[in-house]
Amino acid sequence: MLPFRTPDEITRAIPEVVAHLGRGGLLAYPTETVYGLGSEPTAAALAALAVLKGRPADKPFLLLVSGRTMAERWGLVFSPSARALSDAFWPGPLTLVLRGGEGKLPDQLRGREGGIAVRHTSHAGIARLVAALGRPLTSTSANRPGQPPAPGADRLADVFRPEIERGDLLVLDGGVLGNVPPSTLVDCTTAMPRMIREGAIPRAELRRAAGRLAP
Repeated sequence: MLPFRTPDEITRAIPEVVAHLGRGGLLAYPTETVYGLGSEPTAAALAALAVLKGRPADKPFLLLVSGRTMAERWGLVFSPSARALSDAFWPGPLTLVLRGGEGKLPDQLRGREGGIAVRHTSHAGIARLVAALGRPLTSTSANRPGQPPAPGADRLADVFRPEIERGDLLVLDGGVLGNVPPSTLVDCTTAMPRMIREGAIPRAELRRAAGRLAP
């Protein structure tokens, strides 16, 4: 477990985290909403993450990016709606489902509609980590199926103790998080965006910022 609260702690932790992920390891970390579990976006790491999470291998995970430039570098396509929404709410708790990524990102990340879910996190430490990693970081809530997300690193240690002791899972201790809703999720794979989940950003706020380009 690595402390991950102050700028100095984050600076010291990042090289170790990057090395751990590069070896195919898994990560538990704080975000602006809940603690997440993640990995590098490779087929092998995604399979290991599905086992850790205890979910079907065909249920996709989302990606955290350092911004639109990184997402586009990995082949993801921003429709006019996705561009307007990301301009208004990134970094922040807005997840967009985007087309593209063929040949650059594993198909295991795709949902049934064919898109890949992406967010530019506003958690300062994780944003720095993703930028240092130079590639997206996968993300899913840090819990076993049917259980609430862990509010802090101590609870994570209780839930995932065997994986931590084996060295498969590295935990970043960002303190105890508040009771924050999950990110708002919008499908931007078609001309008209579609609200999948209304979370931390309500529909009315999306519409105030993006008008007819909002769901």
